Amino acid sequence: MYQKILLAADGSEHSKRAAAEALKMAKMFRDSVVTLLYVVDYEKARTEVLHDKQSEQMHSHRRKLLLPLEEIFSAAGIPFEVKTLHGTPGPTIIRHANENSYDIVFIGSRGLNGFQEMVLGSVSHKVAKRVLAPVIIVK
Repeated sequence: MYQKILLAADGSEHSKRAAAEALKMAKMFRDSVVTLLYVVDYEKARTEVLHDKQSEQMHSHRRKLLLPLEEIFSAAGIPFEVKTLHGTPGPTIIRHANENSYDIVFIGSRGLNGFQEMVLGSVSHKVAKRVLAPVIIVK
């Protein structure tokens, strides 16, 4: 049933918990494949360049963020792929999820309070509202 699983991840503790839940789901359904999606935020990338971080250094930093998540799936023998896209996280995740017909999407909650979420909006809330597949937000 859930063969194409998308995990939107940024290496945070919230995304590690989301990875653990995605792993549980993948173990329940034979032939599941997990796509670990990392979105390079244009705004953050621009700031890194302005602060003279070298491209290789930025890539290495992102790789370190995702490595623990990759190890979770690798150790469990769950097939996975890592995909890196560039853009604003919310719309980029939504577009990718909808264009690739995932069966389910996992995303970590950033932990905003009600007021912060109302003013700032949260990526997880936007994803939950606009992705066509079921979305699980993990706190």
